[in-house]
Amino acid sequence: MAVALLVAVPLLLLQAPAESGAHYEMMGTCRMICDPYSGGRPPGPGSTAAVEALQDLGANPPPPFVQGPKGEPGRPGKPGPRGPPGEPGPPGPRGPPGERGDTGKPGLPGLALAGAGGGGSGGGAAAGGEAAGGLSAAFSGPRIAFYVGLKSPHEGYEVLKFDDVVTNLGNHYDPTSGKFTCQVRGIYFFTYHILMRGGDGTSMWADLCKNGQVRASAIAQDADQNYDYASNSVVLHLDSGDEVYVKLDGGKAHGGNNNKYSTFSGFLLYPD
Repeated sequence: MAVALLVAVPLLLLQAPAESGAHYEMMGTCRMICDPYSGGRPPGPGSTAAVEALQDLGANPPPPFVQGPKGEPGRPGKPGPRGPPGEPGPPGPRGPPGERGDTGKPGLPGLALAGAGGGGSGGGAAAGGEAAGGLSAAFSGPRIAFYVGLKSPHEGYEVLKFDDVVTNLGNHYDPTSGKFTCQVRGIYFFTYHILMRGGDGTSMWADLCKNGQVRASAIAQDADQNYDYASNSVVLHLDSGDEVYVKLDGGKAHGGNNNKYSTFSGFLLYPD
């Protein structure tokens, strides 16, 4: 439409008579108003043609806009904030079994029992008899164990007489003397825990003795507190008639009535 105006306006101006003295005024881009200054002179043929041309141009609507090609994609934006963690998923299926491990080291040889071999020609039966005999001997051996507590307080240098007897399998512990007397030769385990009565800046020593010889010692010190523990453990080989006991070597041992703050215990690991 703009091209048509550019072509039509010069032509209309050339066709109009020079003496007409008409004044042309552009109103916008699509309308022209003729306002002659001559007063009563009628419009000439050129002005009429210009009006008709402008009316024809206004009657035709402008062509529709043509959609251009699609532009290129824009740049990716900045990553957004991290979202909350999702719910845990269901457990997966059980995996296949792993590869078989290496062969372990051979075990220790079993106990050889006299008379365990049975008659007959079956070697497997004889081996089974030996294994059964070994298990039977292990579970049918002597059962020796004790666990005792100290009711009355002790101090100075004396054997602690644990007079609260809880366990005494075999009756090898004597609460009147405070000593354990061996009757079955073998390997034994002993442990003791003695609570010190402090408060006066003193210390306490407790020794585990075998036949008068110290085999384990423990000390409790009164360092700004009223109570402390002295504890130790031993593994001893005993012969028949050997005595094991706990001896106080200075200080004060707390009793505790039936609370068993101070205890002494032991048991047979295996006989000779």
